Amino acid sequence: MASGACCGALRGFLFEYDTPRIVLIKSRKVGLVNRAVQLAILAYVIGWVFLWEKGYQETDNVVSSVTTKVKGITVTNTSELGLRVWDVADYVIPPQLPDKTTVCNSSKDCTAGYIGTHSNGVQTGKCRKYSTSVKTCEIYAWCPVENDTHLPKPAFLKEAENFTILVKNNIWYPKFNFTRRNILPSISTTYLKTCIYDPKTDPFCPIFRIRQIVEAAGQNFQEMAVEGGVMGVQINWNCDLDKSASYCVPKYTFRRLDNKDSDHTVSPGYNFRFAKYYKDASGTDSRTLIKAYGIRFDIMVFGKAGKFDIIPTMINIGSGLALFGVATVLCDIVVLYFMKKRYYYREKKYKYVEDYELGADFLWEGSFFG
Repeated sequence: MASGACCGALRGFLFEYDTPRIVLIKSRKVGLVNRAVQLAILAYVIGWVFLWEKGYQETDNVVSSVTTKVKGITVTNTSELGLRVWDVADYVIPPQLPDKTTVCNSSKDCTAGYIGTHSNGVQTGKCRKYSTSVKTCEIYAWCPVENDTHLPKPAFLKEAENFTILVKNNIWYPKFNFTRRNILPSISTTYLKTCIYDPKTDPFCPIFRIRQIVEAAGQNFQEMAVEGGVMGVQINWNCDLDKSASYCVPKYTFRRLDNKDSDHTVSPGYNFRFAKYYKDASGTDSRTLIKAYGIRFDIMVFGKAGKFDIIPTMINIGSGLALFGVATVLCDIVVLYFMKKRYYYREKKYKYVEDYELGADFLWEGSFFG
């Protein structure tokens, strides 16, 4: 008779697995919360995403070009210039940089050939008397040196408030190959010769009176013209290309861009210099230097166009449907943490089951001998 023995160990594994459990709660309060959340999500998807933001459209940003033309004539009569007529060629001038003089005590302070950052000309190296108490470095420059300590009040070209500006704006939406300009197809040549922009009666006329632009920004032209300023003309093109092209029209708004308040008193406004050159009776080259305090107009174009496309439509529909899962989460939070019977509902929602089975979950390790 044979005998045998064995040795080994029984090792077991216990796994935990969670499965979702559906609990039907008959409660008016919970039903109202669930319905309110679902309606809020539905209103957000339909009202905000699709109707307001037009989530069913593909969008594109505007590409734009702008040109302007100023018209107007005024007359001045001063001791320096006499009787003079001013037209477009006189007052539409590109800006130049300002200059200043250099104070010195002796010729050692002056360097021949030196051009200071704020100088009116090239230093000769000599120190000359400017007045009984002030000396300056002599410069080779136009004479006399500019004196800009006096500002004319009222503004020198005060009648410029009646000048007009024709703004020609062309836009393009490359994604949709859509072009448009602010001189609309409905505008005739006859109308363009007589119209002046008015936000109520002529909102699409591209000709603007300067006074109206300044007043639309809450400013006074006569005050602004003394020291100058910067005005912004904003053109907005927001176009729904699912509609007729006739609905794609510009909207104009105006604002002053430079700061005008008690905190910005250093170098206020806007000014520049330009010169008129000529030869006098003796044949000497001469010029009339003018420091102009004017109004600079910056024209800014903004816009976005949209057109139906199936891809953003399906993406937003899918995102909206996914949001309905939020209703279930919020109802769970209300039921399990805020209602009076929350502990009772927790017992019904969560159930723990222990199940031990010998078999595949246990492994035998060891050996037989005998």
